[in-house]
Amino acid sequence: MSLPGTRTRSRLAAAALLPLLALTACAGPDDAGGAGAGAGASPAPTGDPVAAVRKVASVAALLPAGVRASGTLRVGSAVGAPPGAYYPQGAETKKPVGQDIDIADAVAKVLGIRLRRQDASFETILPALGSGKYDVGTGNFGVTAERLKTIDFVTYINDGQGFAVRQGNTALGTKVTGLTQLCGLTIGTGAGTTFATTLAAQKGVCAEAGEKPYDVKVFSENGATVTALQQGRIDVVMSTINGLRYQAAQPASRTTFLGEFHRLDVGFAFTKDSPLTPAFQAAVNELIKDGTYARILQKWGTTASAIDASRINPPEHQS
Repeated sequence: MSLPGTRTRSRLAAAALLPLLALTACAGPDDAGGAGAGAGASPAPTGDPVAAVRKVASVAALLPAGVRASGTLRVGSAVGAPPGAYYPQGAETKKPVGQDIDIADAVAKVLGIRLRRQDASFETILPALGSGKYDVGTGNFGVTAERLKTIDFVTYINDGQGFAVRQGNTALGTKVTGLTQLCGLTIGTGAGTTFATTLAAQKGVCAEAGEKPYDVKVFSENGATVTALQQGRIDVVMSTINGLRYQAAQPASRTTFLGEFHRLDVGFAFTKDSPLTPAFQAAVNELIKDGTYARILQKWGTTASAIDASRINPPEHQS
């Protein structure tokens, strides 16, 4: 769910795949964990649930005085795959669309500010927050115990980690419930994601089970991951639940979703102790209260991942 430094060339290459393969979210991705998996995108759904959103003075007042004065925030945005954030097929202007884009835009309207969005590869955004390059990061960033050491999060959805294979591949059954099922296989996932971290941390489970270890191939682009799956260079993809579920619902993708593996809260990312978090939390909760949030998720087919209230730095889900 990210575009690398050579974004223009990569975007053109990805565009060539759009009619052939359907994308997933992000996230996507990291990430719910981090990045989504996918390779192409259909036109964006119609409807604009963000259009009617207006500034809420009591929420905007929670912003630091300097931000209220400038009226802008710099956003590092990982754009990769639907339904999280992607470039729609056939659009005259190449503006990103998706669930994460709509939520961020709606939050900005509640706060009465503009977002100066800059495309960035997923794995570069969190480090760039610490350097001051961005004020906030978006890209389906999953809340993990490790990330909470250096990053503040304001949650806006609950996504997580899942797996997908090519249609017709029944070797893993209908669901991955443990990583020992992956022993001896080649897994594709996104750079800098919770997926890559999980796979690296747990690689010893195969040796403990007396099995051949799995191999992990890391990709910087969703299109490359799905192409590798379709060509048989990898056996399975690990990515976001919403992204893989979305992808499997598109006939052209020829993939099968193997269920939820580990749920994660997903949030806006900030540098540690950021003064922006109370305002963003209040803005998300305002959108939940007035129904805009539900309409955005309905538009993108992610209602099952709705949260009841935004939280700042919740602990990582253990299930």
